[in-house]
Amino acid sequence: MGFTTRHFRIPRPQTFLYLMSLRTGTELITLSLLLNKVSGFYGLLALLTGLHLSTLQLSMYIYSIVALVITILLSSHIRSQSPFHCLALACFYILDSVINAAYTTAFGITWFLVLSQHHSDANGNKAPGAGGSTIDETAGFTSPEYNVSHVDVSIAPGQGALQGEQAVTVGQPGASTTASGPSLSHGVLQPESMSSIITICALWAVRVYFVLVVMSFARLVLRQHLAAVSRSNTALHTGSKSSTLAEDPFAEHLPEGRGWKGKLGRVMIGLGKSYWLGGADGDDAWMSNAQGFRRKEEGSSPAPGVVERERRRRSGTGPPPPTQPSQDTQYLRVQDAMDGR
Repeated sequence: MGFTTRHFRIPRPQTFLYLMSLRTGTELITLSLLLNKVSGFYGLLALLTGLHLSTLQLSMYIYSIVALVITILLSSHIRSQSPFHCLALACFYILDSVINAAYTTAFGITWFLVLSQHHSDANGNKAPGAGGSTIDETAGFTSPEYNVSHVDVSIAPGQGALQGEQAVTVGQPGASTTASGPSLSHGVLQPESMSSIITICALWAVRVYFVLVVMSFARLVLRQHLAAVSRSNTALHTGSKSSTLAEDPFAEHLPEGRGWKGKLGRVMIGLGKSYWLGGADGDDAWMSNAQGFRRKEEGSSPAPGVVERERRRRSGTGPPPPTQPSQDTQYLRVQDAMDGR
């Protein structure tokens, strides 16, 4: 069970690309998300030019604008490391990735169907798929009268008074690249399709890594917040009902658990409680940061002995101050010193 938990858990990066901190990486990832969602404005501006958009395309542009507003509101709290806003940013980034995956799948299927249609006997018909007509119009495809792979030219002597040559062209159909009708498998097997699939897979691998970085940053913020507000500095699990989970930072008796933010925070924590509040086995980045924070506090505080002496001095229970020697005492000390010589 320990082997399974340790090797089959969600990866938890401690740095961004082994070069920057998780906070810097989260800021860069959020910036890329903002640039991606700005495209929603350009999509809606295309409606003013008379471009026809399908329902799927219009919904994507509207969602991009809503996502842009949410990202702007949450990104301003990355530097302050607010537990609620950082957790909300991580959950929203996961949700946005799922929605983008759905849109990418839908438009990818439509693209391969349109591509298959232009390499099949059904070329010239209405493009299939959601938004296929818009993709067909803007992709730059042509619709030739004959679908052939190459042309053979046959030259023969001309007849009549004007002797010359006659050329006859014979088109050879490309049987290996045509199909009776558009299909997804036929579109995927086209030569130019593999490069598109490889590019999409590579970009989504990067997106998955970005999701892990944002989640790790939110988890780090939560655990540092727990270490700061915990009633016991030596036990992170103080107040938790489970011995393997940390205390919920949005519990009702804690300051972060009040109001609608507390309710929403408990819902977000409940979606992945074992990840957000689970043990830090093999993940001690938060602990090293918390220990550094405590050492900084301890280093800035005065020594215990100095504090005790100051308390006694103010309360009047300390030792009496040393008395100043009188002039007669000083004269006798000088005389003793001279006699000793």
